[in-house]
Amino acid sequence: MTSAEQLPVQHAVNADWVVRRMRALGAILPPEDGVAVFNRVYLSVTEELRQRLERGHFEDRTAAAAGELGVRFAERYLAAVDAAAAGHRTPACWRPLFQLRRHPAVRPLQFALAGINAHVGHDLPLALLDVCGTRGTEPVLLEGAFDQLGELLTGLEERIRDELLPGPDVLDVTDPLTHLAGSWSLEMARDSAWAGFRALWGLRGHPELAAELAERLGANVGMAGRCLLTPLRR
Repeated sequence: MTSAEQLPVQHAVNADWVVRRMRALGAILPPEDGVAVFNRVYLSVTEELRQRLERGHFEDRTAAAAGELGVRFAERYLAAVDAAAAGHRTPACWRPLFQLRRHPAVRPLQFALAGINAHVGHDLPLALLDVCGTRGTEPVLLEGAFDQLGELLTGLEERIRDELLPGPDVLDVTDPLTHLAGSWSLEMARDSAWAGFRALWGLRGHPELAAELAERLGANVGMAGRCLLTPLRR
């Protein structure tokens, strides 16, 4: 067996570690906690990625990169969770969710969308940058892995809306929750993440400028997250 054939299995093992961490979080967090809400839906995506890696779902060239991207992506979320648990300052993109995670007037759908917003808008471009650095590859060679992960995230968004958005018999176009749910787009967030990644890659020879761009990116994503978490009357 070649080393290229072994890589997907290696990343499946790493994904196992990520799944165990997320399951452990789910076991200790109250179900209504905003982080727990996001953790539940994100766990399903990570489990699906692990299964696809184990089944050899990806082409050989894409499998290793997709596995590494998925794991590095998840590790950034888990690092934010660990920082919050230790009382440390979290990245700006995650702060609204951690600050409002127990607010009684914020709905589960809002927590879930705010988590995806933070993770895709900020963590995904940085995870892509991480993979480029460790693999010594150009951004264009990660497009396949990016698209595969995007497919999983699209399924996640659909699941969130199906499970957490009220049914059509309850839905009202004037309802604030309906308005908030329709104000955020995963497709646009993914496009912005890829553009942010390309910009950061272009600045790799200028670390101070790259760090400033990453900081601004996190602040802007955090501002959108704050809007998604606007408390609503029940």
